[in-house]
Amino acid sequence: MNFELKLKVCGLTKLDQIEELISLNTDFLGFIFYEKSPRYVLNFLTLDEIKSINHQAKVGVFVNESLERIVEISTKAALNYIQLHGDEDNDFIFNLREKLNHEIKMIKVFRIGTELENLKFKIQNLESEVDYFLFDTDSKSFGGTGHSFNWQILNDLEITKPYFLSGGISDENIDHIKLLNQQPFALDINSKFEIEPGNKDVQKIKKFKNLLSY
Repeated sequence: MNFELKLKVCGLTKLDQIEELISLNTDFLGFIFYEKSPRYVLNFLTLDEIKSINHQAKVGVFVNESLERIVEISTKAALNYIQLHGDEDNDFIFNLREKLNHEIKMIKVFRIGTELENLKFKIQNLESEVDYFLFDTDSKSFGGTGHSFNWQILNDLEITKPYFLSGGISDENIDHIKLLNQQPFALDINSKFEIEPGNKDVQKIKKFKNLLSY
């Protein structure tokens, strides 16, 4: 089968691995700015180091962070995308959009559990304020579980934005994507492609990326 999907590698912490991923033409580089995460990037890299990374799609991942802190980090790290992974509502996103550099794109994450109707409401309520959706497995740790949700749920949703698919994606389940009525814009990989949290298996990522353009 022929995938023409973009790839986002999230939870990056090592400059040498980031340079390798750039050389592989990785589409999106994800940096987690959530202190409770084992991949909290500021435990490994400075904002200046992130700023110096020459890439057009640096994504900052935030979980229920203050508006001021998101704006500060996005400026100092020269981020291109903001990914909101918490419980940010319409008002918060509107206010953030007003304060951010207008060239920065916004991704809103929907953590998928079992409440489909609530999910539909959230999507409809937020669609006008963001550029992309991201669907991930619901968890108390806000991602990085290595587990997939039931992707068939997406066939019951009206998805009005390009979306990232996340949550336990691997070369073992990638074929299931062809069962989706609306194909993802990009795949978001993390813990399935690590030696340990934040330490990526670049060769495994390279093999996986080759599947996307097979």
